[in-house]
Amino acid sequence: MKKVTLDNTCAEIATFAADGSLATEHHVMIHVTNNRLLFAEQLKAIDDTLTQLLEGELKGAKTVFKRYFLSDAYNQSGLVMSLELDYSDYALSVIQQPPLDGTKIAVWAYLLTDVETRALPSGLYEATHGSYRHLWNASAHNLAKNSEYQTRLLLNEYVVQLTKEGCSLADNCIRTWFFVNDVDNNYPGVVKARNQVFFTQNLTDDTHFIASTGIGGRQAEPRVLSQMDNYAIDGLQTGQIHYLYATDRLNRTSDYGVSFERGTRVDYGDRRHVFISGTASINNKGEIMHPGDVAAQTRHMWGNVEALLAEAGCTYDDVMQMIVYLRDIADYATVRQLYDERFPDKPRVIVLAPVCRSGWLVEMECMAVKRQENPQFAPF
Repeated sequence: MKKVTLDNTCAEIATFAADGSLATEHHVMIHVTNNRLLFAEQLKAIDDTLTQLLEGELKGAKTVFKRYFLSDAYNQSGLVMSLELDYSDYALSVIQQPPLDGTKIAVWAYLLTDVETRALPSGLYEATHGSYRHLWNASAHNLAKNSEYQTRLLLNEYVVQLTKEGCSLADNCIRTWFFVNDVDNNYPGVVKARNQVFFTQNLTDDTHFIASTGIGGRQAEPRVLSQMDNYAIDGLQTGQIHYLYATDRLNRTSDYGVSFERGTRVDYGDRRHVFISGTASINNKGEIMHPGDVAAQTRHMWGNVEALLAEAGCTYDDVMQMIVYLRDIADYATVRQLYDERFPDKPRVIVLAPVCRSGWLVEMECMAVKRQENPQFAPF
């Protein structure tokens, strides 16, 4: 990881460098270092930092996906959207999940070189390189009457969007994120709708599900109870997607009534992508491990993620970014120290976001990239 420190920000950059004309990948986490700045000043500092990176260390790269983590979406989203009016060819996620370092904003950006990006008529955002079209979307929402109806409508609309691009939910969607306003009360509705829509799309325990994170988060409009980000790939061949289970440490999510994969790997001719879903302190019977002890839960969670990575032929060395979710702000100092000690060189952000089961105090997700030679598949 490379750190770039400016007057009021610190950018953590993980890069997978490719050979020749192949795309290079960057994951960037940008943090504000002066929490006394007004929100508008913190936002400008973040934007200036990414602009400088694109003119310097990341020259030649294009933003494909960007997520803002906000402390107060009601008062901050408008300024973010006004700033982002100038940028129209990547997926933009804006969610209230306060950074726990005491600042008002943090940003995760995913960038690629040697790609063409554009907004599609379907509403998805495309990044094209070689044989593949990478289809991103973010901040999808509606105002149906409850979380179940909102989620059903979100997924049905996404199915239509994918169909317009010659894709399907079952064959092409790799990753989803569901941000649930008041997750303790509204997550069951999200689960019910997802299970029902997935069944109609032939996503079952006998076929497969999709890597996902379902987590607390809200936007400026309080009536939005479920917001979705997603990622799909067009151009994949049979055998490029594999699902991760780590059954010695984890059970199938369907055992307790939900429908997502613990992790997914995608193989290309030149590299492997690994997407680890939101993972908590759980055993292979679906039981919460170490209730009430955030440090012990963190360590057990790490072991679960490590097992999923190992099943994909990867280790933590291959991880490019981490997002850590905490239920209780009082646990931040403990968890940050643990991460600082074990993962001092990984781009990450720790945010306030309750996990979907109240006994889980901490959850993490991550993405990894590893160099591979798979001559049967086209390179990334």
